[in-house]
Amino acid sequence: MQQFNFTTLQQTERHAQALADRMSGGEVITLEGDLGAGKTTWTKYFAKALGVEGTVNSPTFTIIKEYEGRVPFYHMDVYRLADSEEDLGWEDYFRQDAVAVVEWAQYIEYALPDERIDMTIRFASTGERVCEMTGTTPRMNQLIKEMAHDLAGN
Repeated sequence: MQQFNFTTLQQTERHAQALADRMSGGEVITLEGDLGAGKTTWTKYFAKALGVEGTVNSPTFTIIKEYEGRVPFYHMDVYRLADSEEDLGWEDYFRQDAVAVVEWAQYIEYALPDERIDMTIRFASTGERVCEMTGTTPRMNQLIKEMAHDLAGN
């Protein structure tokens, strides 16, 4: 597990950019955390770094939003699927040529791919945000390690 602390929006943006720079397609990032902790803000910066133009906002009511960037990007907010095992064709979104960010992923754990990055953003008692990231495979852990190395150099 790797931990990052954000005290400014610029730090949040740099973090999202550093991870997006490593995405080539086939990556899934689960995003958990406190309400208002910055999950959607982080995702907006991540999408921008993937080359998505235009407004990226929370897909709370639509569940899934699709965007075009240098790779197809899917932003999911599956909070409304709590206590449901509805299959929305997840395999269509967890594709080798696309990147997906899934907010509240615990509600579709049954459908998540085995290889992914699990990320949690929460408030610290100091007021900053703490981001914890864990890869589920050696490849995903290596991406996180490289990202941390780059961020430490900035």
